[in-house]
Amino acid sequence: MTGIDSSPILISIRTASAAICVTFFLGLFAAKAVSDIKNRYVKIVVDALLTLPLVLPPTVAGFFLLYIFGARGPVGMFFINVFAYKIAFSWSATVLAAAAISFPLMYRSSLGALEQVDRNLLFAGRTLGMSEAKIFFAVTMPTALPGIASGAILAFARGLGEFGATAMIAGNIAGKTRTMPLAIYSAVAGGDMDAGYQYVLIMVIFSFCVVALMHYFTARGKK
Repeated sequence: MTGIDSSPILISIRTASAAICVTFFLGLFAAKAVSDIKNRYVKIVVDALLTLPLVLPPTVAGFFLLYIFGARGPVGMFFINVFAYKIAFSWSATVLAAAAISFPLMYRSSLGALEQVDRNLLFAGRTLGMSEAKIFFAVTMPTALPGIASGAILAFARGLGEFGATAMIAGNIAGKTRTMPLAIYSAVAGGDMDAGYQYVLIMVIFSFCVVALMHYFTARGKK
């Protein structure tokens, strides 16, 4: 790692950590809300909308983010006028892009885990007079935890490796919004293959650790 700029590594870790704090709770809340929908067709539509960022090209997702949160977008203009803060091309934009792209992974994993919980356990909790909130935290969450944890790990890794949407809304500003994927692109584009190799090696190590953790929680869930 001699000679490479460490700021993309730190920015990537900070970005992915902040993004997972957002996507964990939003994804879990969305999964719980969708799992409670009784109407089949409404559930299909809502599920499709929440999963859409997973199948859209990241640049398309980034375009929508820029349209909404850019300096001329409705939310972006609101922040500028009220808080005198510009979201686009700031570190906050990297978090926004990572959260938007990684959200479907957290949501889908949580939804799958919640729907696999034995309904008899929930019925038993209601029979014992437990509130719905207590059933969720005391019965559903512990049972679904391995799947939820796997989703959180995958979402963190996806946020760490986000490129397209980040480039659209946050740019590639050295020391500010340049994450590791953008650093790899900049290094290769500038002909600095040695730096590119080192950044790639770091990303591979991170990815390997993520896969290992995912397998650990998957195996724990099966037990």
